[in-house]
Amino acid sequence: MGLTSKKVLLLAVLFAVALFVLTVWLWPRLSKRTWRAVLGRVGLLLATQLSIFALVGLLANSSYLLFGSWGELFGKGQDVASTAPNGAKVKVLGSEHAGLPGGAEPQAAGRIEKVVLQGGKSKINSPAFVYLPPEYFQAKYAKKRFPVSVVLTGHPGTPQALYKKLDYPQTQHDLVDKNKMQPTIFVMMSPTVVPGRDTECVDVPHGPQVETFFTHDVRHDMASHYRVGTDARNWGVMGDSTGGYCALKMPMRHPEAFSTGVSLSGSYKVPLDAETGDLFGGSKKLERENDLMWRQKNLPAAPVNLLVTSSKQGESNYQDTLKFIRQTKSPGRIASIILDSGGHIFSTWRREIPAALEWMSGHLRA
Repeated sequence: MGLTSKKVLLLAVLFAVALFVLTVWLWPRLSKRTWRAVLGRVGLLLATQLSIFALVGLLANSSYLLFGSWGELFGKGQDVASTAPNGAKVKVLGSEHAGLPGGAEPQAAGRIEKVVLQGGKSKINSPAFVYLPPEYFQAKYAKKRFPVSVVLTGHPGTPQALYKKLDYPQTQHDLVDKNKMQPTIFVMMSPTVVPGRDTECVDVPHGPQVETFFTHDVRHDMASHYRVGTDARNWGVMGDSTGGYCALKMPMRHPEAFSTGVSLSGSYKVPLDAETGDLFGGSKKLERENDLMWRQKNLPAAPVNLLVTSSKQGESNYQDTLKFIRQTKSPGRIASIILDSGGHIFSTWRREIPAALEWMSGHLRA
């Protein structure tokens, strides 16, 4: 049974309730002062508390989809694939409905394809969920190359949360119906493409080349398999939390790859901790270049479009976001969404996503 399945959650509830009832029933029998009775009481208390902690963890994961599988939870490998047929760089593992009107008809509802992107330059293979809008399957758009937005979760996070909790495809469908957005392909991913390590989209010296994977391989692989544009003006990147930091950094450092970036509650500097390890190989120069505030102040601005979001109350990045806005220099362009109150949570990002997608669509070209 999968980590996110309802059966696992139900079993956890039943197990916690059963242990609680068992503890109440056995407690009088374990009231003696013998070592066996003491060990019995300690064991029951530990088992009951562990079952409650596990239940709370499963409930939190069900709400926020931090981990999509047992392997992700324990830091083990993710889906990988050998070379796809005819040497293609994308291997399609399956597809599912986007939960939109029209159901199984891709011409009406679009389709979400689960794929493995195989990084020829970075040597990183990573799963992704590619949302193809209904127009992709319609005859009138048969010769059209679509704009693309790479959409990133935070860390930890699973890409399924992007369409099951944050409703990216559903929001696009509504905006296109209202002529507020052009049909766009979403490449929905986690920035954690190296299992168990928070790389913050950095090319780690003598380590995983994650920045290269996103700025080169993802674009190259998608262009080899789908009808997408290949210029920077055709590509944007958008993310929340850690994904938001990546969504700013990659256009700033690689304007030849992405013309537009949207950061939802993103930070502006890499945290160095036990999960990241040494990302810069001791290089202060590389560390500074990945500090977005330092880049703004000390390096020429890239000619890209950036949007940042925060909340006056409830967000720790509010003051840094104001500073980032003030420091933006031409030819860079900045926009912002500042809420009166919010938090580092899905409900806040769901409020910001419609306006952010409309803004991004206005800067991407088909």
